[in-house]
Amino acid sequence: MVKIGRNELCPCGSGKKYKKCCMKAQQESQENLNELYYKRYNIRLKEEKDIEGIRRAGDLVVRTLDMVSELVQPGVSTEHINQRVHEFTVNNGAVPAPLNYSGFPKSVCISVNEVICHGIPGEYELREGDIVNIDVTSWLKGYCADASRTFKVGEVSEEAAELVDVAYHSLRHGLEQVASGNTIGDIGWAIQSHAEGRGCSVVREMVGHGVGFEFHEPPQVPHFGQKGNGIVLVPGMVFTVEPMINLGGRELQVLEDKWTAVTKDGSLSAQFEKTIAVTAQGCEVLTPWE
Repeated sequence: MVKIGRNELCPCGSGKKYKKCCMKAQQESQENLNELYYKRYNIRLKEEKDIEGIRRAGDLVVRTLDMVSELVQPGVSTEHINQRVHEFTVNNGAVPAPLNYSGFPKSVCISVNEVICHGIPGEYELREGDIVNIDVTSWLKGYCADASRTFKVGEVSEEAAELVDVAYHSLRHGLEQVASGNTIGDIGWAIQSHAEGRGCSVVREMVGHGVGFEFHEPPQVPHFGQKGNGIVLVPGMVFTVEPMINLGGRELQVLEDKWTAVTKDGSLSAQFEKTIAVTAQGCEVLTPWE
């Protein structure tokens, strides 16, 4: 969001200084919006200082994903990746958010092949042809940011490569809908339309979420829905968009560890995720991996 100095000309075109014209009204309008969204939706809108804090946490998350991208090779265990994520996070003055979150035992979620999300790192060694989602969330100086990428291990099948491409572009289509005045339903509609239009399915039970002050906070951001439905997006909202796309059916089951969600039909699943801030001009990606 562009900041206007108190003594600059007001952008309304009155010819008066901003402090003598629209500044007070805009401040009151934002205060009213903050109160409305908290009372109605339990959403805490972020100020610029908060977004800057999340941006810094997001920079670390992106650097962590860049670091682990070099580890994604046949023969590397998911526990080794977990250890490297933990060390890298702590060495950069941050805390891995997943560790001990509601009892989760590791510092990162690693989901291989048919695992949709919340995979627990362990002895499994990556194999040629696997696809693996690595989901990194870090606390840095009181702020939290969240992102994930799906990686291909060596040469993968055509259908695996196609699924990864669908998941990647599903996220991109969703992000195109993030703008002040649009709705959460617009995001889900764009994702669902793209994924199902390419013959894949969208997981319903797992959704995007607010982030920044907490690991998970309102609003929930479904990756399916109808255009125009849901909460209207306003500047200061910060949330994740993280569509989980299946090659087969959308149904899932959770394993006995009570964390690992897998496709019910055993088909492959892929996911990409970014943390987004809504701005007056559209949106800003706070975890800008590519």
